[in-house]
Amino acid sequence: MTVIKQDDLIQSVADALQYISYYHPLDFIQAVNEAYEREESQAAKDAMAQILINSRLCAEGQRPICQDTGIVTVFMKIGMNVQWDATMSVTDMVNEGVRRAYLHPDNVLRASILADPAGARKNTKDNTPAVIHMEVVAGDTVDITVAAKGGGSENKAKMVMLNPSDSIVDWVVKTVPTMGAGWCPPGMLGIGIGGTAEKAAVLAKEALMDPIDIHELRARGPQNRVEELRLEIMDKVNALGIGAQGLGGLTTVLDIKIKDFPTHAASLPVAMIPNCAATRHAHFVLDGSGPAHLTPPKLEDWPQITWDAGPTSRRVNLDTVTPEEVATWKPGETLLLNGTMLTGRDAAHKRMVEMFARGESLPEGVDLRGKFIYYVGPVDAVRDEVIGPAGPTTATRMDKFTETILAKTGLLGMIGKAERGQAGIDAIQKHKAVYLMAVGGAAYLVSKAIRHAKIVAFHDLGMEAIHEFVVEDMPVTVAVDVNGTSVHRTGPAEWQAKIAAAQVITVK
Repeated sequence: MTVIKQDDLIQSVADALQYISYYHPLDFIQAVNEAYEREESQAAKDAMAQILINSRLCAEGQRPICQDTGIVTVFMKIGMNVQWDATMSVTDMVNEGVRRAYLHPDNVLRASILADPAGARKNTKDNTPAVIHMEVVAGDTVDITVAAKGGGSENKAKMVMLNPSDSIVDWVVKTVPTMGAGWCPPGMLGIGIGGTAEKAAVLAKEALMDPIDIHELRARGPQNRVEELRLEIMDKVNALGIGAQGLGGLTTVLDIKIKDFPTHAASLPVAMIPNCAATRHAHFVLDGSGPAHLTPPKLEDWPQITWDAGPTSRRVNLDTVTPEEVATWKPGETLLLNGTMLTGRDAAHKRMVEMFARGESLPEGVDLRGKFIYYVGPVDAVRDEVIGPAGPTTATRMDKFTETILAKTGLLGMIGKAERGQAGIDAIQKHKAVYLMAVGGAAYLVSKAIRHAKIVAFHDLGMEAIHEFVVEDMPVTVAVDVNGTSVHRTGPAEWQAKIAAAQVITVK
């Protein structure tokens, strides 16, 4: 009989979460690099270059790939012959491992978990509790997969109860464009089919833990219906032309992962969950010999990629920029931002709008007139850092606040991740503002452009407090110009047409 010690499980979970915070799975890096090499869209190619460079920097510096260090999900298969040398429950041991990992002084991870989700939504301060799926199986080991799932991709999860005669492929192809780019493509889609509604969702999440192997599948050919679906869905989703970061391009998904389960004759439950460019998961087995050991990858396993903004990019001084200058910026243009910006995301925007409704002024230090606001909740700094990883959060969540903020403050521009919704675009066009996109999945790289940072308001909001950043050559793309033209609409439409035309030529 195998005896598993309490601290071995705790330490293994903690070590795994630290490991996945800064090491991408190598199969993911290889897949992104392959997509980068074949990409023909310059905007998408640039985005993937930043993702790959960021990944290598994180591996070198052992700092988080993304500022959203995720909600922890754990899959456990506990052997029936295992005995525990522990005073804590298995759930409590896992959560203690999460607590140790997220509070590690050498690599503090952002605490993103809020208790009382329908009420006060107060941060638990240590990223607990984890979402834990346990299964008792034959054997004398404990098999564990640990993942950290970012909110941007998790929020794009979709679920449907299809009729048994409906097409799963058609539903996926119709649904993926409605997800926008907030899940930071290119990534994977996990699809769960069958069981019940909740079983399909768990299957979809578990499918994302498998390695990328679509090219091997294509080379040998499908051997069952699930494998046929993987290939068909991959080809049809990539033909949508959504591309990296939703900018338009050849690669939207790197792999399609599917798990299925028997279901009721009247039912066809299907769940789809995307994994983002900060794909984070690790697998280990406890056999009673001590804590698990994960072998670090070698830096030479990362591709040698360099990126610069190019000769056509323009430098912008945020301290002197004028509405007249902003009006000359073109959709898809690369800018290098310099000077002072403020930050603010969901909680800060909600609080500012509530203050306006009460007739109150914004706190001292929060003057948005003629300024830019960056949608970010950064990781705390360690050692000699100015700030920790500080990539953008999904901009559409701020759409409902945009009209009020622009009208009340004179804000000139916003910086975030992925597309804007129609309400956001309408407000931008009405007020002749602008929306700039930073690359999701390149948080550590972005933080290197931040030369000074301090909290200026709403300290109690933790990572959602308003910061003042001074940046130097922070790269962004003009995503919505003052006329309301969005590259997240024009880019995918252009590349969907190009891909379709190429397929017609190939068939002929």
